[in-house]
Amino acid sequence: MPSRKQRRRRAKERRHEYEYVYVDDTGQEIEPPPEDKPERDRSRGRGNANGGKVTKGKAARPLRQAKPPSWKRSIRRALLFLPLFFIVFSLVNKNSAIEVRFLSSLAYSALFVPLTYIMDRTAYRTYLRRSGQQPASKP
Repeated sequence: MPSRKQRRRRAKERRHEYEYVYVDDTGQEIEPPPEDKPERDRSRGRGNANGGKVTKGKAARPLRQAKPPSWKRSIRRALLFLPLFFIVFSLVNKNSAIEVRFLSSLAYSALFVPLTYIMDRTAYRTYLRRSGQQPASKP
């Protein structure tokens, strides 16, 4: 027996389903030509692997090109986040000295550098794997 959710989806499909009506010169309905019959998507309403959504495969959209990982870019990001870390520590630790808040935010920024480098490296390797390219050889 279908669940309540499945019954609602089927009812919605029937409610929104439409068909083309072909009428001749005299006003009589005629059968549609075989090449003009609209094809109904049979996969809708069924629980497939991606939650019932129909996709056209991996080639549905182009891959976003990922840049190779760079320590310089990671350091630049950490320098951008340094003031944000300081603001957060200032809001959370209002009673501590400014030096302590600054050193804490500096330490978090230092930990932020390798973390962003690893994330960039993972994203780049995933991009290479999906695009079918070979990674650059290590020197």
